[in-house]
Amino acid sequence: MKKKILIIDDDKVYTELVKAILERTGKYEVGVENRGLHGLGTAKRFKPDLILMDIMMPHTDGFQIMKLLKNDLDTISIPIIMLSAVDSDESKSAAAASFNEDYIVKPIAAEALEKKIEEVLSRYTA
Repeated sequence: MKKKILIIDDDKVYTELVKAILERTGKYEVGVENRGLHGLGTAKRFKPDLILMDIMMPHTDGFQIMKLLKNDLDTISIPIIMLSAVDSDESKSAAAASFNEDYIVKPIAAEALEKKIEEVLSRYTA
């Protein structure tokens, strides 16, 4: 059975690229939300096994969306990997304090992304 992954990122070109890469493996069904503020609602409808989320988005940021996700009973247990171009200790610490599973700096090779996804998913299915 395919694992469901939701990508929350305002960069439409990037999200479609990551979606295509992940779906090509045959292991994942991938949903995309390019409007950060809609991330919680999309997660509730799509019911992903894992969320890949950017930090910097218009009108809100990934930390605010993660707070909404982790404070909602329907989405609290979904693991989140922050996938961002922001490579600072401050952002990584803030993500860790917000209960994310991992922090990946863009760009990342497709194989490395898939490996990280599998590592996180294995913690939740073992």
